[in-house]
Amino acid sequence: MKKIILLSIMAVLTLSACQQGPVRYTQDSPEIDTVKNLISNYNSKSFDTSMYADTSKTFYNTNKNPMSPGQAMDYHKQTDSNYASRGFQNDDQEYEMVVTDDGETWVNCWLQWKGTLAANNKAVEIPVHLTYQFVDGKIVREYGYWDPTEIVLELQKIEPEAKMAEKEMEPTE
Repeated sequence: MKKIILLSIMAVLTLSACQQGPVRYTQDSPEIDTVKNLISNYNSKSFDTSMYADTSKTFYNTNKNPMSPGQAMDYHKQTDSNYASRGFQNDDQEYEMVVTDDGETWVNCWLQWKGTLAANNKAVEIPVHLTYQFVDGKIVREYGYWDPTEIVLELQKIEPEAKMAEKEMEPTE
């Protein structure tokens, strides 16, 4: 009798261990591939919004004043004028997809960004965290977080120098 009970318990445990629920964490998914494609597009300056839902909202270093996909691409185009080169490095990229307790699908990535300022050729490296919420294969929310302090300080330093150079170039009477 003890053997039958023990075998029954082992059978139940074996069967329950084989049943898997939905994947809640992975480092390989179509959503991750979409984000990698988006990063590649950013690096090549291909400003494509096809992976975003029309109603998607993008937030960079804030949780207020969201940008539409088109506005986010315009933001990148505008900031590009500050750089001789810029892009995410291929080393040490980390991607993960999680499904929250509420059933939301998010892709998180941690990347290293490097840019060279056009005005003075100063190279700047910044760690960046990006997170994307997906619904039906499209990005519906994007959040980006990084510390822009070094770039802002360099640009503030460059601005007066550029104005002084312009004045020196003006003809004197």
